[in-house]
Amino acid sequence: MRDKPARLRLFALIASVALVVAGCSGSSDGGGGSGPIVIGTSLPLTGQFSQPGGEAKRGYEIWRDKVNATGGLLGRQIDLRVTDDASSQDTIIADYTKLITQDRVDLLLGSFSSLLNYAASAVAERNQMLYVEPAGGAPNMFTRGFKMLFFTQPATAPHHADGITAWIKSLPEAQRPKTAAFMTQDDPFTRPAIESLQQQLEAAGLRTVYSEIYPANTTNFQPIVAQIAAQQPDIVAQGAQFEDGIGAVRALRQVGFSPKILFQTNAPGNGNQYSSGVGENATEGVFYSTSWSETAATPLNGEFVAEYRKRFNAPPTEDAADAFAAGQVLQAAVTNVGKIDQVALADWLRANEVPTILGPLKWAANGEPQSTFMLAQWQKGKVEVVSPKEAATTQNIVFPKPAWP
Repeated sequence: MRDKPARLRLFALIASVALVVAGCSGSSDGGGGSGPIVIGTSLPLTGQFSQPGGEAKRGYEIWRDKVNATGGLLGRQIDLRVTDDASSQDTIIADYTKLITQDRVDLLLGSFSSLLNYAASAVAERNQMLYVEPAGGAPNMFTRGFKMLFFTQPATAPHHADGITAWIKSLPEAQRPKTAAFMTQDDPFTRPAIESLQQQLEAAGLRTVYSEIYPANTTNFQPIVAQIAAQQPDIVAQGAQFEDGIGAVRALRQVGFSPKILFQTNAPGNGNQYSSGVGENATEGVFYSTSWSETAATPLNGEFVAEYRKRFNAPPTEDAADAFAAGQVLQAAVTNVGKIDQVALADWLRANEVPTILGPLKWAANGEPQSTFMLAQWQKGKVEVVSPKEAATTQNIVFPKPAWP
């Protein structure tokens, strides 16, 4: 959680922005223009969230090119404007303000992380601009009474780890873990995800032997991991973004402690960047929750996967898929409304389900998604979906996690 001065500074900055941009809003030209439809976004291409931010950019660009190659949006080509917010709340507020008031973009797409989207969505809301975000599932995103915000993943942070809880509870009593250790980055998404998981597992009878919240800039995980190893928990759960997830695995390997179950948020979903970071032979058995599967028979998923592999010579990542899906959601709203009317677009999304490469998405009145994440596991150097059964790509589950090589 941000400290009080940081929150006050953020609110003050948003308020000052509101005075400057009051009365400004995006185009409502009904799609009758002949020029391109300009879509603006600010992404963390540098700084703390640069890895997933770069993947979101890839997903947006593949979506844009797919739409433009098939006739555009409302018969017009898409001009995607991407700026770098440097993983800074202050910068992202300035970026979206400029996109709206100076660049006069027609539509907006969201950024990466709850931390950044919390600030950016407030700018969009004050200007009555639709804000479709591919990341940003912290619960405080949806308690502000916003009408223009829509999160294009299956569920919010408190439900992120529901799948691992369900699997643990399904194990025979003799195999079920008895003790658990929790560590999480001090982040608006990872904290509620891990705090909810801890509550669920304690309610299921597991005993917590360690729980720690570490600063977002933590790079040395040896002290944390040493304390965890001393307790020998059956399950270790980490609320990680990317680099901290890799750092924790490296530290666990260095101290020689391999829990029966290792669950991490976000980090394992970064494909070969994750496996390269921890070592492919160290990924075996790692669990995480995912919004997307490379093998899913969902609308345009095959095309997305093929194009990503063609451009980048690597397996697609979940963050890129989430961004592509955000584009699909925006496209569905504009196509069905038939014009760029911000309020009408938001009303349409609240009332309809949208097919995406993540599967069908629908929302509550506050923009909170109403579905569930899948449970995934690294097996033999690749990701397999292990639940729910209808989405599973394998019936095998690696348990217990093998010792580090």
